[in-house]
Amino acid sequence: MSDKEFKLEEAFDKLNIIIEELEKPDISLENSFSLYQEGMKLLKASSDSIDKVEKELIILSENGEANEL
Repeated sequence: MSDKEFKLEEAFDKLNIIIEELEKPDISLENSFSLYQEGMKLLKASSDSIDKVEKELIILSENGEANEL
């Protein structure tokens, strides 16, 4: 995911797929660890993306004070 632009919607879709896979009763322990790691990476990237957007939403008011939306 580092080579292309991060897409939050795609990350959420992939996380839903990972959750579905992890909920299957016949999943192997190795596969569950692998999916867990992938999910945690997606969660971190999603959190970073959301934080970036929140910072971009800070606007300057007419008197120069920062106001969060």
